[in-house]
Amino acid sequence: QCHLKTFGTTTRELLGLQDWLSEHGCLEVVMESTGVFWKPVWNILEGSCDLVLANAQRVKNMPGRKSDMQDARWLAQLHRCGLIEGSMVPEQDIRDLRDLTRYRSKMVQAVTAEKNRIHKILQDANIKLTTFMSDLYGVSGRGLLQKIMDGEVVDEVAVKNLVKTRLKKKVPQLLDALNGKLRRHHREMIRDHWDHLVYLEKRITELEARIEAKAEPYLEMIEQIDSIPGIERTSAVTIFAEVGPHVA
Repeated sequence: QCHLKTFGTTTRELLGLQDWLSEHGCLEVVMESTGVFWKPVWNILEGSCDLVLANAQRVKNMPGRKSDMQDARWLAQLHRCGLIEGSMVPEQDIRDLRDLTRYRSKMVQAVTAEKNRIHKILQDANIKLTTFMSDLYGVSGRGLLQKIMDGEVVDEVAVKNLVKTRLKKKVPQLLDALNGKLRRHHREMIRDHWDHLVYLEKRITELEARIEAKAEPYLEMIEQIDSIPGIERTSAVTIFAEVGPHVA
């Protein structure tokens, strides 16, 4: 039998949907994974029905006049025939861990973007540190950047005290690289990006602590992924968050 009724997307409306499904004895629900719009429905119905999340690309109907009602009929028909292979939706704890690892990836990308912006400003100011330093954001590079932002005159003694390891042999080249056309505008722009960079690095550290706390119940499985050559700890946690603990 086909029963059609339209519901809104607020929590109150979705609870009404849950009651309506219960009244009709509906134990299985299939929905299309369109963006993030399926998540509120899933959150309400999870636990009261067997939910199936369909890949929109695999279940699309013939092109032409379409409506939500027609799509609902089509999905129900496919599901009754057993033609829909549900997408993997892990438990809530894994979904929370996935949110954290994905957010960490975005934060790392933001850090890289800020570093690139500082690089561009240094080039605009004729500062060629990257020619002689492989890592501008190591201990030595950060010390030199701090001197640049503070507007201090950097002489040979200051550079020797700031740089570490093999860079001490490159002091003359570093002094030459620091001899640019650095204006106050450049220093202020570098400071703006630097402050944001430091903030992002601090937030990533805090985020990683939350990720470790969320991942603690699954340490054994994460360590198994980590044991694969070429995969380090952070990547192992990210892979686990994406595939979940029940991989066939």
